[in-house]
Amino acid sequence: MAGTGRVKSVRPLPMSRRGRQAGREGTVPTPRAHKVRRVAAIGLSVVVLALAALSLAGVARTHRAADTVARSAGLAAAYDRAYDAVKDEELSERQYRVRPSPGVLSDHAVAGVNLLTALADIERLGTAADRDLVRRVRTLHERYMAGAAALFAAADAGDTPEVNRIDREVTDPAFDEFTREVRDANAAHAAVAAENVQDLRRVESLVFTTTVTGTTAGLLLVVALALVATGFQRRLLRQAADSEHQAHHDALTGLPNRVLFTRRVTEAAASGAPASVLMLDLDRFKEVNDTLGHQYGDELLRQVAARTTAALRAGDTVARLSGDEFAVLLPGAPPEAALVLAERLQQDLHRSFVLGDVTVDIEASVGVAGCPEHGETAEALLRCADIAMYAAKEAKSGVTLYRPSMHTDDSSRLLLLGDLRRALDATDQLTLHYQPKVRLSDGGLHGVEALVRWQHPTRGPISPAEFIPVAENTGLINRLTLYVLRLALQQVRGWLDGGLAIPVAVNLSPRCLLDSELVRHVTGLLREHGVPARLLRLEVTESAVMANPAQATATLTELHDLGIHLSIDDYGTGYSSMAYLKQLPVDELKVDRTFVQHMDTDQDDAILVRGAIELGHNLGMTVVAEGVEGTAHAAALRSLGCDIAQGYHYARPMPGPDLDRWLQEQRAAIPAAAG
Repeated sequence: MAGTGRVKSVRPLPMSRRGRQAGREGTVPTPRAHKVRRVAAIGLSVVVLALAALSLAGVARTHRAADTVARSAGLAAAYDRAYDAVKDEELSERQYRVRPSPGVLSDHAVAGVNLLTALADIERLGTAADRDLVRRVRTLHERYMAGAAALFAAADAGDTPEVNRIDREVTDPAFDEFTREVRDANAAHAAVAAENVQDLRRVESLVFTTTVTGTTAGLLLVVALALVATGFQRRLLRQAADSEHQAHHDALTGLPNRVLFTRRVTEAAASGAPASVLMLDLDRFKEVNDTLGHQYGDELLRQVAARTTAALRAGDTVARLSGDEFAVLLPGAPPEAALVLAERLQQDLHRSFVLGDVTVDIEASVGVAGCPEHGETAEALLRCADIAMYAAKEAKSGVTLYRPSMHTDDSSRLLLLGDLRRALDATDQLTLHYQPKVRLSDGGLHGVEALVRWQHPTRGPISPAEFIPVAENTGLINRLTLYVLRLALQQVRGWLDGGLAIPVAVNLSPRCLLDSELVRHVTGLLREHGVPARLLRLEVTESAVMANPAQATATLTELHDLGIHLSIDDYGTGYSSMAYLKQLPVDELKVDRTFVQHMDTDQDDAILVRGAIELGHNLGMTVVAEGVEGTAHAAALRSLGCDIAQGYHYARPMPGPDLDRWLQEQRAAIPAAAG
């Protein structure tokens, strides 16, 4: 029993020790476990340090790339300002050829200063290559400025052949060379910005991949750090992308700017496929800015951009080049197809624009040029489309396809403008002829209409139909109108001194009605010559009034309040609004000659003339029939109740002295002039 007890008392002890030892072997680290932990700890530390180092390296690299993009964007903006300044210099040079004046010279000088300022910014921000380019451009610009000075001197002297020679041999080559330098450098910096944006994207991808790996390993701290770094990089990416976008797009409309548009036109021209360029300019956009304010003008430009984009195809490019000038690239479209698209676009733009609480109607002039027919480079296509656009604006045709002869037409117009400007400075080239207006009731003289005539010193007589439209499309028409008013009032003063009170009528162009100084000028001329306002009549066309009814009505009301009589000229040829016609302070309606001349043979014309006479009388106006050339016309008009007649049947337009003799010859048959 005792032995058995000993066994029972002794054997559990070793078993118990083995159990406790086994338990301790499962919880106490072995050398291998310590090694694993050390490896894990080292691995974790390495991962954390690697991720931190990678993040820091990515951030540093992102900073460098972002700085490069920002610097490239700044350089692109400086180059863009330099390019705009160069274009402003060219525009001022062209304007001086058309209209030499100190103001144009001042604009040219300001453009030169802007160019030098932009070059200074390029020199400050750019590399050694940019500074070399600045030195070359300054040298070329000095050569250009010397040529421009000689060109201006030749223009002042009226030496057109010398102007053309300097333009061809000096200014144009220099201008084209430094324009190309600026454009190519701008494109290079835009490419650098794009390359750095791609680099930023690669860095972001690497950091993101590493972050995902760290997240899988449970490194929450690394994940947080990576997320912060990723967010920071994304912000930098967005900033870089924004900088790149701003360097190639217009801030107001979001459309491509001149740099991006020129690049796309170059690519389209190099592809070998047909392509066309549209140059679009809004007519009377300045009136919107001047009348409603720049806020409305900006909104109009945004709506024009949206409507233009919506009217074209998906692959076309719409760009805003400057101000109210837009351009369209039509890849794959020959000129004939481009004309169809341009006409459709113009129709869309003729629909009213709602600008807040104001509804505005505008018109657009579009020039079309095709590749390779009219040019094989972006510069040539833009130049040809620009020339066609100005031809459309001058002819009021809406859309015009470029023709090589337009270069010649443009030169002739420039020469005519220069000659007309000099004629206004002379004292013997521009004169007035006066055509009598006769009362149909008794044959008495009602008044006269003043018509300008030009006797060119070398070309002889130049028809008003040739030089009036040229003046109308420039600011010269305002000066010409004041010149005619001065001569007409001088003649009225002479007649008054001779005992005759003969009312004289003078035509006002649409541009004159938009001149805020018109009323002041007319008042001053009446006072200067001592002529009663009742002896002056101003004639305006329907289209001139309807171009801007509110402003036209305000101007005409001021003139009427002075005591000046007002007429609606060429009635029936425009688009009238009865609502505005009855509100206008006019007392005379002139029926256009195109209806009067055929009223005795064309029943439709006779009906139109009768309707115009009845309308005028119902509105309390005197009615004048123009183009009366025979006894039958006079008799028919008299039977319809027309008040006044004017035409070759009574007298052709004649100089003032001839009118005096005509009055003496008619005195027995014609009563005294109306007062």
